[in-house]
Amino acid sequence: MELHVKKNASNTSQAHANRARMLISCPDGPGIVAAVSHFLHQHGANIVQSDQYTMDPEGGMFFMRVEFDLPDLQQRLPELEREFAAIATKFSMQWNIFDVNRKKKLAIFVSKEDHCLVELLWQWQAGDLDADIAVVVSNHPDMKEYVESFGIPYHHIPVTPDTKQEAEKRQLEVVGSDIDVIILARYMQIISPFFIEHYRNRIINIHHSFLPAFVGGKPYAQAYERGVKLIGATAHYVTEVLDGGPIIEQDVQRVSHRDDVGELKRIGRTIERVVLARAVKWHIEDRILVHENKTVVFNG
Repeated sequence: MELHVKKNASNTSQAHANRARMLISCPDGPGIVAAVSHFLHQHGANIVQSDQYTMDPEGGMFFMRVEFDLPDLQQRLPELEREFAAIATKFSMQWNIFDVNRKKKLAIFVSKEDHCLVELLWQWQAGDLDADIAVVVSNHPDMKEYVESFGIPYHHIPVTPDTKQEAEKRQLEVVGSDIDVIILARYMQIISPFFIEHYRNRIINIHHSFLPAFVGGKPYAQAYERGVKLIGATAHYVTEVLDGGPIIEQDVQRVSHRDDVGELKRIGRTIERVVLARAVKWHIEDRILVHENKTVVFNG
């Protein structure tokens, strides 16, 4: 068995040992940016990046992402969070502070198609995904040897209509409570509301999206028959509405009548793997805020 050793590991933990990220959403109004900046300044923090967006200055929602350095962050973070709570209450904020030095833990679900899984493993191995892949879960045994060659645990949990509820309970046991995000890398099973509730806005899915959209079986064959000129893919958070969750990222590529079904599938796989990897990267870098069924993505 070939052993895949992780190379070019990210130096984030060394370079940003005292860096944190703050995500804020609240009703818009005067003084929010000033209050946040003044609070961080009072505590000796140095803001290194700040992004904000308002849906409507007159009564809309306000969103903010701040990166800052704070000496002795790990020791001072609990105190910082306690004292920020007063500001959060004043402005009716939903907020989180993330320690950049703590890598997020990922769980990847996959079925038989491997292109999205392989892309994530490649990026992780190269250090482009600054996270820990804790486990891969599949309803098929096909990629067990490949995944384990990276030193990543692989759990084969078969799923049938009769065993779906029991399989999901087993999946929850395997994933555990300390996973930050679950990635459906072409996992061809519908996720139940029972499962979704455990990981609200923390399950990312990828699916093909065409203009127009084609539902049911053989979507690429349907697209070919209609002579589509664009094909694409969508990464989104999973909700109880099938393929209807908040959209994180999308991309398309122009095609023509010269592209047969096989070529459409090849192009589609490339788009899917790139779009999913972008969405995962933005999530682990705390760039996404969810409001109702939309996202604000600070990716610039």
